[in-house]
Amino acid sequence: MNILLIGDITGRPGREIIKELLPELKKKEKIDFTIANAENSAGGSGITPDTYEELTDAGVDVLTSGDHIWKQKQVLDIINIESNLLRPANYPAKTPGSGFGVFKTQKGIPVGVINLMGRVFMQPAVNCPFRCATECIKIIEKQTKIILVDIHAEATSEKVAMGWYLNGLVSGIVGTHTHVQTADEKILSKHTAYITDLGMTGPFDSVIGRKKEQVLARFLSCMPVRFQVADKDVRLNGAIATIDEKTGKATAIKRVNIAKNSS
Repeated sequence: MNILLIGDITGRPGREIIKELLPELKKKEKIDFTIANAENSAGGSGITPDTYEELTDAGVDVLTSGDHIWKQKQVLDIINIESNLLRPANYPAKTPGSGFGVFKTQKGIPVGVINLMGRVFMQPAVNCPFRCATECIKIIEKQTKIILVDIHAEATSEKVAMGWYLNGLVSGIVGTHTHVQTADEKILSKHTAYITDLGMTGPFDSVIGRKKEQVLARFLSCMPVRFQVADKDVRLNGAIATIDEKTGKATAIKRVNIAKNSS
């Protein structure tokens, strides 16, 4: 089976390219299941009921997130209702929502998804993502051998370490958060698909999605500046992992980088 994993969807441009390209991409690549990081989908920071609905209507099966999940207070209206909207599993136990789940493809095949957040340069107060991953896998593996992990983290070392830690225990591990796609996609030694960062689905004529002049003004003046989402050179970034349905082992992974209006 082919699983499409989409990098951080950023603002309206990110949502629009998903609506424009995802249906045809799923047909072309014979995609069975789609996972997308959507924590920046509402105005570049957070998610709302409306942006959730836009993305799921466009064909995204599971939405993952990260440190910006609570930026829009409206998310609290849906986080406990929509099971396919995940927050990092290693938040404290009483945090609203869930960080993992088992979902089904249109063919009825169960797919486990785990959302984790790193601690290096992020939020050190969250629980250990490594130990949390182990606990989530113990629950999910009772229902399916196909398990995908989104590790939302700043440090490449932490994401690489998670890859080796879960090598052979899950079908695939993908990194999100930095908005810059890495060129290190590979199948690890125990048949786990891996890439350090999926990249960004949004405007690339920018500084990781925000208007260049505003970000430069902040760097040059060291004064607070309101960042707005840019709108040019919009691309869809991600990766496609091919998984053996019986064993849960990955057989291939390839990067996706498609410009808006391209075939």
